[in-house]
Amino acid sequence: MIKNNKSEYVLCVDNKDCEDLEKRKIYQVLPDEDAKQEGYMRIIDESGEDYLYPESYFIPIQLSREAQDALCITA
Repeated sequence: MIKNNKSEYVLCVDNKDCEDLEKRKIYQVLPDEDAKQEGYMRIIDESGEDYLYPESYFIPIQLSREAQDALCITA
């Protein structure tokens, strides 16, 4: 994956019935307009894969470029 200065990150505030999410942890969001229209977000979770989760499980956060670089997942 190429580093993207417009990466979006969220803070997990709920993980009901989700073993691959941890509360109070930051996750990267992948763009998915179809999922967003249905109230979901595509998140790279603890498995390292991307899955859809309810938007209500997260709150958006803004990170500095340095923090984004540190969190950016690269192939």
